[in-house]
Amino acid sequence: MGKRDFRQAAERRGRHAETLCAWFLRLKGYRILAHSFRCPLGEVDIVAQKGGVCVFVEVKARKDLRGSLEAISAKQRKRIENAAQVFLQQNSKCIDKGVRFDVIGVSPWKLPHHFKDAWRPRA
Repeated sequence: MGKRDFRQAAERRGRHAETLCAWFLRLKGYRILAHSFRCPLGEVDIVAQKGGVCVFVEVKARKDLRGSLEAISAKQRKRIENAAQVFLQQNSKCIDKGVRFDVIGVSPWKLPHHFKDAWRPRA
């Protein structure tokens, strides 16, 4: 398997994990506002809302759940935060909402694990 094949397989697994997590969030009472939101400054896997909070979710599919949190670098968090700012500017329905950054870890043969408030943006 070449690098290209490996990358394509990883992208397919990632898309599958994101779809699974969107349904998981729906079952927990979240409303999905966007899936794979992209802008020049970054991307967010899932944007959801529950109550008065707009939640920006990063999905990580790893062999173990601990690897899910460790897989998000400071640079990646900043890109997610930047994309979240663009989303908030483009979507007036989120202006008066609180904001939270979550991670959902997906590992084989286990339910997704939702790490709420996984990090807070630096000022």
